Amino acid sequence: MNKIIKNKRGWIEIVEAFVAVLLVAGVLLIVLNKGYLQKTDISNRVYEAELSILREVQTNDSLRTKILTATEPMPVPWEDARFPSELKDKITVRTPDYLNCVGKICNMTQTCVISESSGKDIYSQAVTISSTLQTLNYRKLNLFCWTK
Repeated sequence: MNKIIKNKRGWIEIVEAFVAVLLVAGVLLIVLNKGYLQKTDISNRVYEAELSILREVQTNDSLRTKILTATEPMPVPWEDARFPSELKDKITVRTPDYLNCVGKICNMTQTCVISESSGKDIYSQAVTISSTLQTLNYRKLNLFCWTK
């Protein structure tokens, strides 16, 4: 009878040790993943907002003409006086509250990059602006956005 009680105590101690290891591992996983769980990924929302703005510009004949007739030399950065004010207003109005966005007009063969670095994640989308009936030209409009 004494031997059976000792065997049961051994199994109980093994189960207790296993549960203790599981508790410690669970706490460690929660602590290690705490930073990851709090960080939300907004990249899909940003890209959808950018594409929405760019598609609206792409389908607007007036804005397309302004982009295609932008004066040389290319690229035309956001801060430049040659950047069409109507286009700047459209981008500013359509930008969600949680983002800052700037545009840049480039030739199709140019690499279009943002000149400033805010130290934040910058999301970029581009759209081709093709010629109208009056103008035979191709340009690229890049939109760069980052969170506020």
